[in-house]
Amino acid sequence: MADRFFPNVMPNFVAETPASVAEQRPDTDSLMKLLSMPYLPLSEHFKRAALDLKENIAIQTWGAAGQRVHDFTLYAGTLGTAFLLFRAFQVANHSNDLTLCSQIVKACDSASLGSRDLTFICGRAGVCALGAVAAKYAGDERSLSYYLAKFKEIRLPRSLPDELLYGRAGYLWACLFLNKHIGEGTIPSSVTRPVVNEVIKNGRALGRRDKCPLMFEWYGERYWGAAHGLAGIMHVLMDMELMPDEVEDVKGTLRYISNNRFPSGNYPASEKDKSRDVLVHWCHGAPGIALTLVKAARVFRDEEFLRAAIEASEVVWNRGLLKRVGICHGISGNAFVFLSLYQQTGNVRYLYRAKAFACFLLDRAHNLIARGEMHGGDSHYSLFEGIGGMAYLFLDMVEPSEASFPAYDL
Repeated sequence: MADRFFPNVMPNFVAETPASVAEQRPDTDSLMKLLSMPYLPLSEHFKRAALDLKENIAIQTWGAAGQRVHDFTLYAGTLGTAFLLFRAFQVANHSNDLTLCSQIVKACDSASLGSRDLTFICGRAGVCALGAVAAKYAGDERSLSYYLAKFKEIRLPRSLPDELLYGRAGYLWACLFLNKHIGEGTIPSSVTRPVVNEVIKNGRALGRRDKCPLMFEWYGERYWGAAHGLAGIMHVLMDMELMPDEVEDVKGTLRYISNNRFPSGNYPASEKDKSRDVLVHWCHGAPGIALTLVKAARVFRDEEFLRAAIEASEVVWNRGLLKRVGICHGISGNAFVFLSLYQQTGNVRYLYRAKAFACFLLDRAHNLIARGEMHGGDSHYSLFEGIGGMAYLFLDMVEPSEASFPAYDL
């Protein structure tokens, strides 16, 4: 199991030290210097690194590709570059980033016309939603109207699964993204409520009220995690308007998950995988479930969920320095667990832990990837598998109180 992650030998906490004092300690290694650096200058390091990465990613996925789109998705394709550029625009306010974002979305629009995938992360909804939001920020009313019209043309087949990456939850997240950035009611409840009804109906059909009220399958597997399972679906449902009995079903499902975690605090990948305490990823395992439990603590004001999230975060601290760089199953994604706990609790211990994971990447990721000791992602420049996720994390470390896991937290 240890071959999946680097041993975390970083101190549990390092007090900030003025830069002038740190420079007087030449024997201190570079990672420790970053960990002890005051946050303001450190955030500038993160910002510069993020913007440099963003430029390289844009060149490699757009410029070097001759502005051709081979994979339009947010997950591993060119739309992920557009989403990164949009986040860079939000952080650094460079209009060129928003302009390039819009250009890339336009190409993804053409490339996705024949796609049957309909979600934000892996489908047509992501293209239309990001296109509309980028147009809103750019003041481009014509493009805004175009993308909203195309979004409203999306029809969900009855055979669609319910999970986040390819299913109804992923479509609903796109609706939430539009309502957040363009205005409440942009996608009205008359559109989203029937989809929620279908998700609840399907969950209850497989669930057991005295055990787990809602349960879902993806390709015959009853997953628990964020990408394909319970955590991701509950995460989205908590942002929807629910009936009182539906709220209780969501709470009961989350209690079932948290009550059946491993003794270590980690979580199974699926119902039939309850003896394999291995995966510590956003997609499967403690990190993605922890993010959902933190949200549950905030939405329901329930300390039980917060305690479970904190216990899961200990797993992430001890086993979450994965030998992968991305946000789906890598160090970049795992750092967001600590950012979410910092936002919920205000405890600087969690900000330090997020900083520690980000500093580990800032200090060592490129060399580890070059030496073959860390996996740079099957799609090396992508948002969810590659260094695009690392760039996104660095951008969010500039203002950690405003950080959010991309395409998961709003």
